[in-house]
Amino acid sequence: MILEESRLALPVSGDDHAKGNTHAAVTLVEYGDFQCPACGAAWPAVRQIQRRYAGNLRLVFRHFPLAQAHPYATQAAGLAEAAAVQGRFWDMYDWLFEYQPQWVPHGTSGLEAGVRALGLDEQAIAATLGRPEIDAHIRRDFMGGVRSGVNGTPSFYVNGCLFQGDLDELAHGIGHVIARQA
Repeated sequence: MILEESRLALPVSGDDHAKGNTHAAVTLVEYGDFQCPACGAAWPAVRQIQRRYAGNLRLVFRHFPLAQAHPYATQAAGLAEAAAVQGRFWDMYDWLFEYQPQWVPHGTSGLEAGVRALGLDEQAIAATLGRPEIDAHIRRDFMGGVRSGVNGTPSFYVNGCLFQGDLDELAHGIGHVIARQA
């Protein structure tokens, strides 16, 4: 169910990581945590939704690391941001979720495996991780989520409105929004 009364406090902007048609009928914002098992389980469905509605859907990912429950979530978010500097945010996003069961038990060394697997410049990644703008981006995403009422991950917003339900309902709701705009 799309809740019109629960809206994003921080509108989508050029600072967000977005994938898909900028003029799409639907912008799906995901607040996620790369270490969260529920986010990892949702990742294949999100990819399927992207394929199903290609051209009519833009996906935006925002960091919402639940650091008290997931000790490597903030590091994983930083790694995704460092990969973004090399133009590889979405590659790292996919790797972190696809290989979540493999990297999580190994923590930091597991995250380093992602850098190697994607062929990223390890020295550049290490240097980038120390930049204050990396932490600022993650904090901005997180605080935007807090102000929007996010209280768990994954949380989804369809055209700025909170979605509540399972992923099949999300796909159906997106299809309904697209059909209404056609």
